[in-house]
Amino acid sequence: MPDHALAAPLRFDLDAADYSVDRLAELLGPVPLAALARGQVVPAVRAARAAGADPAALLARLFILGDALSPAEADAALPRVGVDRGQRAGLLHAGAGGVRGALDLRPIDTAAGEFHLAADLGESTTGQAVEAGHVLGLGGASRTLAELTVRRPVGRALDLGTGCGIQALNVAPFADRVVATDVSARALQFARFNAALGGVELDLREGSMLEPVAGERFDLVVSNPPFVITPRGAGLTEYTYRDGGRRGDDLVRELVTGVADVLAPGGIAQLLGNWEVHTGEEPFDRIQQWLADSGLDGWVVQRESADPAEYAETWLRDGGLTPDRDRAAWERGYAAWLADFEARGVAAVGFGYLTLHRPHEPGERAWHRVEEITGTLPGASTGGLWPAIAATLAAKDRLAAMPDADLAHQALTVAADVTEERHYRPGSADPQVIVLRQGGGFGRTVRADTALAAMVGTSDGDLTVAQIAAGVAALTGTDRDAVLDSVLPDVRGLLTDGLLSLPGV
Repeated sequence: MPDHALAAPLRFDLDAADYSVDRLAELLGPVPLAALARGQVVPAVRAARAAGADPAALLARLFILGDALSPAEADAALPRVGVDRGQRAGLLHAGAGGVRGALDLRPIDTAAGEFHLAADLGESTTGQAVEAGHVLGLGGASRTLAELTVRRPVGRALDLGTGCGIQALNVAPFADRVVATDVSARALQFARFNAALGGVELDLREGSMLEPVAGERFDLVVSNPPFVITPRGAGLTEYTYRDGGRRGDDLVRELVTGVADVLAPGGIAQLLGNWEVHTGEEPFDRIQQWLADSGLDGWVVQRESADPAEYAETWLRDGGLTPDRDRAAWERGYAAWLADFEARGVAAVGFGYLTLHRPHEPGERAWHRVEEITGTLPGASTGGLWPAIAATLAAKDRLAAMPDADLAHQALTVAADVTEERHYRPGSADPQVIVLRQGGGFGRTVRADTALAAMVGTSDGDLTVAQIAAGVAALTGTDRDAVLDSVLPDVRGLLTDGLLSLPGV
C-alpha cells in the first residue's frame, strides 16, 4: 500500500513530467489507447517505448502498462521520489528484471477536471485474475456516475462505497465537506493516498454503506455500490469492490429505501445499480416499489437488461474466469449463477441510473419516473448528463406547484438544441408525422400533433401558452380552451425533459 507521506513529492514528479490525459494521448496515439481500453497493452507498450526517455512515457510504462524500467530510467521519471524511497513507500518493486510499478497510477478526467488516481494493478497489467480485496481504479461505471453527478455548490456530500475515492474526489470541488465510507480498510488507504495526492481533504470512515453516518444529513449522496448479484455460498470468489454480500439485489434495495434517512431537504442521491426482474412481473415492478418505499421523488433510467445467462457470463469474465483458463471452474460458476437465479425466479437483470430527491416542499404525491433509454446519449459526449438531470429536477419542482391555469400564462422558450422533422406522403400538403428531436441531454424524440408543434415552434419567450393556443384555435377553427386542454399535458412533459423552459431558467 502506498504511504500517503509520499504524496507531495510524487505530485511534484507527476506534474513536472506532464503526466496528463492529453500528454498520454499525444504520446501513445489513438490505436494503442483504443486497445488499452479493451484491456490489451501491447500496442501501448510499443508506443511508450518508442517515446524513449520522455518522463510521461516512462511513468505510463511503470504505472499503467506493467513494463519494466531500468533503475536509471525510474530515477529519471521520479527524481523527487527516487527508486529506493519509492520501494520503501510501496510505490515501486525493484528486482533483477528491473523496476515496476507496485500500483496502478494514472491521470483521469471527470466532470471535476483532471487528477491522478492510484489503485491496485489490473488484470491486463499483471496477466492474473484480481484478488478478492482488489481496489478498482477508474472503470466504466465509475466514470458514468462521475459524469451524472449534479454539480451545484453543496454543504455536505457523501460517497457510499468510495473504493479508491473517485466519486469523493469528483464532488470535492463543489462541496464544503465530503464524507466517504467503505467496508474495506484497504480501499480507504487508497482513498486517503489519492486525497493527499490531489491536495483534497476527505472525512473517511470504515463501515458498511450508511452505517458510519447514521443520524447525519447530506445535501448530496453518490454511490457506485457493490451491486453485482453473485450467488452466496457457491464457492465463487466474492470481490469487495463489486459484491455486496447480500442475497440477490437486496443491497441496492436497502440503499434506495434507506437513503432518505440521511438526505437533507433539497438533497439529491445519485446511484448506479442492478435490479432483478422476476418471472410474472413487469420489468419495473420491483424498482417502482423501491421508489414508493423510499418516500422520495425518484427517477430511474434503465440503460441495459441482461438475461441470466448473459449476466453470469459478464461477471465470470470480470472476475478473470474464462472457459479457456479453467473450463471446469467456468462451468461450475456458470451453473451456480443460473441455479441462484432460478431459485428466485429471475428472468432478467436491469442496470441503470437512479436519482432520488427530497424536495424542499414535497408535493401531495411523490414524483416517480421509470424508463428505459438505450443507445448513445448525446449529453454524455458534451459535458455529461448532469445538466439535463439538474434541469429535470428543477422543472418537476416548479411544475408541481403550478396549476394548469398558471402554466397557461407562462411565456416559454424552446431549447436551442431542439429540431423538428416533418414527414409527408408523396403529394400530401399536410405532414403525416411531426417529430421534435432533442440534440443534447438524453436525446429524446417526441411525436407531436399540429397544435403541439405550433406551440413549440412559437415559444420564443414573448407569447404565453394561452396566447399561442388562441392563435392555433383561430387558424384551425377550434376552441382555445380545447387547444389548451390538448397541449398542456405534453407541454409539462417537454418542460420536464428540457425541450422547453420556463421563464427564469
